[in-house]
Amino acid sequence: MIVLKNGQEEPSGGIGCCGYILYALSMLTIIITFPFSLCLCIKVVQEYERAVIFRLGRLLSGGAKGPGLFFIIPCMDSYTKVDLRTVSFDVPPQEVLTRDSVTVAVDAVVYYRVKNATMSITNVEDANRSTRLLAATTLRNVLGTKNLSEILSDRENISHLMQTSLDEATDPWGVKVERVEVKDVRLPVQLQRAMAAEAEASREARAKVIAAEGEQKASKSLKEAADIMIQSPAALQLRYLQTLNTISAEKNSTIIFPLPIDMLSVFMKK
Repeated sequence: MIVLKNGQEEPSGGIGCCGYILYALSMLTIIITFPFSLCLCIKVVQEYERAVIFRLGRLLSGGAKGPGLFFIIPCMDSYTKVDLRTVSFDVPPQEVLTRDSVTVAVDAVVYYRVKNATMSITNVEDANRSTRLLAATTLRNVLGTKNLSEILSDRENISHLMQTSLDEATDPWGVKVERVEVKDVRLPVQLQRAMAAEAEASREARAKVIAAEGEQKASKSLKEAADIMIQSPAALQLRYLQTLNTISAEKNSTIIFPLPIDMLSVFMKK
């Protein structure tokens, strides 16, 4: 029977009578073959590793060993090294049907690490493979509840939601999911063209509105200027001279002289 204690699983019973006999024989063999037996009894794990030891199939008390040297009994103990460093992997592109019935291909990257070596060995067959499969499933489940616009504009919240879901699911396995990032969202070609046409039409509509507003403001300014020039005839002449000065500055050989309509009306009557 295995009980849970301080987040680690420990055996509640002994190794039995046969186990003690094998233990005595193993110790006797180690003493007889000393110091050559040290090559088989002393093992080393790195700073970023832990060793989970099983004695006659039972989890050895004290939890995972390491870093540094630890002692095992040949023929009785078996151990597994667990890497505690952060691991990153790419979630393969997943075909997801969004809530507004749009099919998109989404891929992501997940960063995780083993926080409890004992639980990662005793509670799940392969913690790394299980975490990868769960990440792909969680990606499809989370994105299936979102609209296309939310997927494209709200990636940060989606990543946080995926991280929370994965972290809760992998906690019994002794795995800590540190970060999840949505890498790329690939849309169908026809949808890309439709979105591009919609964006272009929206930009053209805004440009026309802005041009119309500019024409409206310009017409108001011209009306105010015309009212001022009516009150002072000399102002119109000054404006005419200023226009001629501007034309001559541009090295233009064509000069237009405006004629009042009143002058032409006299010849029309004749």
